[in-house]
Amino acid sequence: MQYYSLQDAQHKASFETAVIQGIAPDKGLYFPAQIPSLDPEFISQLHTYTDQEIGYEVIRPFIGDEIPEAALKKIVNDTLHFPFPIQKVTGHTYALELFHGPTLAFKDVGARFMAGCLGYFRRSSSRPVTVLVATSGDTGGAVASGFYNVPGVDVVILYPSKKVSTLQEKQLTTLGGNIRALEVQGTFDDCQRMVKSAFLDADIQSHRQLTSANSINVARWLPQMFYYFLAYKQMKAAHPRLVFAVPSGNFGNICAGMMAAAIGLPVSHFVAATNVNDTVPRFMQNGRYEPGKAVPTLSNAMDVADPSNFVRVLQLFGNSLPALKEKFTAYAYTDKDTARTMEQVWKEHHYMLDPHGAVGYLGLQQFLADAPELTGVFLETAHPVKFEDTAPKAVRDEIHTPPRVMSLYGREKNATLLPADYDAFKNWLMR
Repeated sequence: MQYYSLQDAQHKASFETAVIQGIAPDKGLYFPAQIPSLDPEFISQLHTYTDQEIGYEVIRPFIGDEIPEAALKKIVNDTLHFPFPIQKVTGHTYALELFHGPTLAFKDVGARFMAGCLGYFRRSSSRPVTVLVATSGDTGGAVASGFYNVPGVDVVILYPSKKVSTLQEKQLTTLGGNIRALEVQGTFDDCQRMVKSAFLDADIQSHRQLTSANSINVARWLPQMFYYFLAYKQMKAAHPRLVFAVPSGNFGNICAGMMAAAIGLPVSHFVAATNVNDTVPRFMQNGRYEPGKAVPTLSNAMDVADPSNFVRVLQLFGNSLPALKEKFTAYAYTDKDTARTMEQVWKEHHYMLDPHGAVGYLGLQQFLADAPELTGVFLETAHPVKFEDTAPKAVRDEIHTPPRVMSLYGREKNATLLPADYDAFKNWLMR
């Protein structure tokens, strides 16, 4: 499979090059040169395949022969080693729980898959590679866990100071080893801007070989298709007409779902649910893409004002807003909406939402109000305990803490404080 830059379609790269570079030299995101089509028989028989077999068949066309069958199957098996259960919440509303992995967040899948790919590609290289990643919350912990002690890989994680939860910060600042955390005195957008600038800096590139583990990287973005196939596998017998509601920040997750639909998964509609960082909902209303400054919210992993992956969403629809509207709707919600929904769903249905899942639930309910014939699945992207310190008081004491993360609270944070200034970041990298 070849990939091209969304800034310049003439720039082509292999899957390996796209993974290692992270972003094209012209600052464009990589996009598949062809959209493959899965065999309809495979889709109709999903229930006869294991999760790992599904993952392999879904991702194989995007990689071709660049990773041998046995190695790719091992990467997929190592990635999909935990469950992805669907829970009924109410009526025609279901939650797809993506928090059963090692860091309690959906990003475990993309981070572990990318770590496996990069480990394979670097297996015979003597030059180490530095993985740069900006995080608004869950990406940092997932990347830290997925890449921890991977030979030949150093990881540098930038996160906005005082804008991630206690558990999120512990997950990305306490491992040590090949994982280093930079606490940036700014927003996620500042962190993302600094990372993107580093990729275009010749001084840094001559000093370190860089790649990105954000969802701008194809190896982080594409494996998120797995969730949607596994959800459909569980739902199709009783509920074949599905709409997916996705809490959306950088738009990598929902874009992967829309790619899953493009290669053959039957999905009726997608709903992007955002917090007050509502650049995309406004674009869908007026056709103008006008990012502002990111605003801190309860759903902090979605505090993104300029979502990188939305350009990929547009590319899937030929940059046609009318075509996009046929399959895609976007809504925005306030923190007040979020907190009220967390309390209400717990009280009425005894289901504990995290703030991001609550936003997804709201988006699904709003869409289904005008489409009652459909069944809705919202993505519960992280375990509620990750946001225990900002959860509404009415539900805070009801949040269960999984035993596997209890020990994190006692570990010492190790992070370097930096201003939201590229020169300061560059000086740190050039040490």
